[in-house]
Amino acid sequence: MARYTGPVCRLCRREGEKLYLKGERCHGNKCGVERRQYAPGQHGQGRRKLSTYGLQLREKQKAKRIYGILERQFRRYFQLADSYRGMTGTVLLQLLERRLDNLVYRLGLAPSRAAGRQLVRHGHVRVNGRKVDIPSYLVRPGQEISLTDDMRNNQTFLAGQALADKRERLPWLTYSPETLSGHMINVPAREEIPLILNEQLIVELYSK
Repeated sequence: MARYTGPVCRLCRREGEKLYLKGERCHGNKCGVERRQYAPGQHGQGRRKLSTYGLQLREKQKAKRIYGILERQFRRYFQLADSYRGMTGTVLLQLLERRLDNLVYRLGLAPSRAAGRQLVRHGHVRVNGRKVDIPSYLVRPGQEISLTDDMRNNQTFLAGQALADKRERLPWLTYSPETLSGHMINVPAREEIPLILNEQLIVELYSK
């Protein structure tokens, strides 16, 4: 499956805010947004007033980069959300939050979504006791997410836990550090998703 493999910090700089794509680096003094508070590229320091389309595009790009997916897959998520009942923008975010790699990150089992994706792809994640190596797997309420026993002695994983343990716990998730497992209690409401994003602009962009 295709994925972005270029420089990550330039993505945050392009959006003008931290997207927390690199885990510990985003919280330290090496963060690209902190060191260079302007967009990347030759004309990054120039000021430009965005049009309505430009604002819509930036919100869509921000959402794609936060969850680590590319355009074709993101559009499929939108089409799926549009077929459900409810507000399309909210349903879109709920679908993205239910991705397995995102939930591994939300539970604190990985310092970033990219690290969560790697854990899933390498077969270290179990859903209800069964191995699932598909990062886009949509977790259902009540399902248990856990890691394999060999991860308890993995030094890279333990180093990432120091940062992950400080993350705010969400009311729609439960986590047990003793068993390295957690549950998704319910599909989160919009106010329970800690994401500064105007999803309505994304809906307007795709509805043209």
